[in-house]
Amino acid sequence: MSESPLLKLSGLEQVFDTRKGPVAAVGGVDLEVKAGKVLCLVGESGCGKTTTARAAAGITRPTSGAVEFRGKSLTEMNAAERTDYRRSVQYIHQDPYAALNPTRTVFSTLTAGLKRHGLVKGRAEARAKAADLLRLVDLTPPESYLDSYPHQLSGGQRQRVNVARSLAMDPKLLICDESTSMLDVSIRVSLLNTLGRLRDELDVGFLFITHDLAVAKYFAWDGEIAVMYLGKVVEHGPTPEVIGNPQHPYTKALIGAVCEPDPDLAKANRSTEQLRSAEIPSLHDLPAGCAFHPRCPAFEPGLCDGERPLLQLASRRNVACHVVARDRVPVDDRTLTFDAVPGSRRPEPESAI
Repeated sequence: MSESPLLKLSGLEQVFDTRKGPVAAVGGVDLEVKAGKVLCLVGESGCGKTTTARAAAGITRPTSGAVEFRGKSLTEMNAAERTDYRRSVQYIHQDPYAALNPTRTVFSTLTAGLKRHGLVKGRAEARAKAADLLRLVDLTPPESYLDSYPHQLSGGQRQRVNVARSLAMDPKLLICDESTSMLDVSIRVSLLNTLGRLRDELDVGFLFITHDLAVAKYFAWDGEIAVMYLGKVVEHGPTPEVIGNPQHPYTKALIGAVCEPDPDLAKANRSTEQLRSAEIPSLHDLPAGCAFHPRCPAFEPGLCDGERPLLQLASRRNVACHVVARDRVPVDDRTLTFDAVPGSRRPEPESAI
């Protein structure tokens, strides 16, 4: 029997009212995150990744659909269950400069939640706990950082403090919203390795938001990738399958845009068909049929601009594409799993980022 998910999104929709009318930022998303596993949500800016993450974290209430934590819908939780959810699901923001209060020391930042929930007694215990948290994220010796203010830290150190703060509540799920995008490459790899160690040692699940498929490839190699486009998931499956054998034209375009150090692979990526248009359609006026068809190199009139494609099984992953659905080779879908592909190798940092 498969393990039950920590987090489950079912038919999640988020509609915002604007001067030009309602805008569906997220248009029906179904995702699951299990303990100790990584789900990367990938796509261009404005595709709905952060809106999905904020709903999953309970920061915003979705227009429709359900967010479940350990099998219980957020809307049906009592006060005690809601408190447990708030402590178990922590959010790491993108900007390490804006996420920390400039008037608080690192010690004050790390212990605010501990004091609020009565998890420490006295200053000595709080200071010892804060020091342990800094060691977890490789900020050592902790005495060098506890009494520092954010402006005295580098970007990488600030983001590690953000991670340490999220770990203070002993979380079961971390939602990382572009948490490495503003860091230098060397610091990015180091932080990803730290997060990976926490995942393995503490069995923490991750909903990892990124626009960078290279980062997704490195961090979620043993997990899954869900590719979003204009509020919908267009491809979802095991990371080695999605990266190594993409099916949706949009996923292929994203992979083709990644800088590839291997000359042969770089040449192959450049030789792929170019997008028909670089312009992203407006959410106020989505095209008929597949929303990607105005840009899609595989566009077929009468097929792609008719009905919206459904997310369905194809080659060990789910794909929303009329052309793929028509041309796919039949497989035994009963064998479909989203576990890591047997025999696949985790990419090295220098080849992934």
